[in-house]
Amino acid sequence: MVGDGISLLEFFKRDKIRWVDLQFVDVTGALQHITVPAHTIGEEDLKNGIGKLDGSSIKGFKAIFESDMILMPAASTYAKIPWEPDTARVFCDIYESGGKERFSRDSRFMAQKAEAELAKNGFDVSYWGPEAEFFVFDGVKVDALTPYKGQSYEIISREAAWSSEGTNYPIRFKEGYYPTPPVDTLQEFRRVACNMLEDAFGMRIDAHHHEVATAGQVEIDMHYDSLLKMADQLVTYKYAIKNAAAQMGKIVTFMPKPLFGDNGSGMHVHQSLWAAGRNKFYDESDKYAQVSQACRYYIGGILKHGRALSALLSPTTNSYKRLVPGYEAPIYLAWSRRNRSAAVRIPAYHSNEGAKRIEYRSPDPAANPYVAFAAMAAAGLDGIKHKIEPGDPIDENIWHLSPAKRRELGVHELPGSLEEAVLELEANHKFLEPIFTEDFIIAYADLKREEAKQNSIRPTPYEFQQYLDV
Repeated sequence: MVGDGISLLEFFKRDKIRWVDLQFVDVTGALQHITVPAHTIGEEDLKNGIGKLDGSSIKGFKAIFESDMILMPAASTYAKIPWEPDTARVFCDIYESGGKERFSRDSRFMAQKAEAELAKNGFDVSYWGPEAEFFVFDGVKVDALTPYKGQSYEIISREAAWSSEGTNYPIRFKEGYYPTPPVDTLQEFRRVACNMLEDAFGMRIDAHHHEVATAGQVEIDMHYDSLLKMADQLVTYKYAIKNAAAQMGKIVTFMPKPLFGDNGSGMHVHQSLWAAGRNKFYDESDKYAQVSQACRYYIGGILKHGRALSALLSPTTNSYKRLVPGYEAPIYLAWSRRNRSAAVRIPAYHSNEGAKRIEYRSPDPAANPYVAFAAMAAAGLDGIKHKIEPGDPIDENIWHLSPAKRRELGVHELPGSLEEAVLELEANHKFLEPIFTEDFIIAYADLKREEAKQNSIRPTPYEFQQYLDV
């Protein structure tokens, strides 16, 4: 870690950095960058920002008549890029032209505002631990450029159930959880990726393993950290893992549902609020799950606003192919301890204060981390502010309950499509107001509505199979 701007320049000198990669994310969370010579960055640039951004060319940013924007390096995010000689990475905050005013749609700004809002409400720090699942394929072939003629894709994986290479053990559908090598063909990839995350980017890795799905679904777990730091880490995580795969001749995807007939990739997000060194989600006297009343209210906020949150936490049309019954995805807005069929779970491995947290299981790794964490914090704080009760916990398999029983228990479902989720966000976003601006919600909704439209107007191969003879 580095401190002020002067120390950042000293790090350039110490590490013999010749090139500096200035990185930031667009509204959807896609990582963007421009690389500049290190010798062109001086103390004034670190105080006033670097004028190197055309906002009209970035998704969701600016119109062409207001495009000049400023990149302000965040010194604490400095890291050498291990696969690029003489090159360092630093994340940037986005400022309006002139460098005095923060850009309201800057995702990193929203995470910073979320931390300020938490502090305003008496919480010194919040801890976040996302479990981002992803697939590692040997190759992917896509033909979508001539939709008039036809469209197709092919997933290539030597460990897939359909693989015909004959040199590996195929992993059967839904049987990929925790096998050892040689069935697990990705142990070496994960070791290389974890070493890179720890050694080059200063992350602390808790574990890595194969996940449930066939064809290379895996998970690498980062140790929890505060909201902004963890959002930075998750952006770095995706960036580094994709590059590690590219160097090994593989391709990584954080698509929520790339395979039909097997589990998709979720991003279960563990979270807790602390003040004066104490976990405000913990209450030893609570007989059910040792959770405090504040924790219950926080859960109540998440559940009440879960349908609107879905547009931000499950942000692609592909996300809703994961959020269906039968593949472990939690689509029902209920809470419980230990129960993985509920959207909010209280992990029960240990019951001590340090381990007490909630786990929101509906998000997926396509989400913009800054936006996702800030939005969940806003929903939880709204629950605490308005004393929103989450209802009784449900300690049975919610997927197996009848629709009538779920209605009786007051269990609502997440939206069934991105279009539906966007409508929910537009109708219910007042709870986001302390952190998110109206112009961000409008811009985001417009982007996602267009994204949904472009997917909906194209015929698919399955539609031909289903409807060719009508």
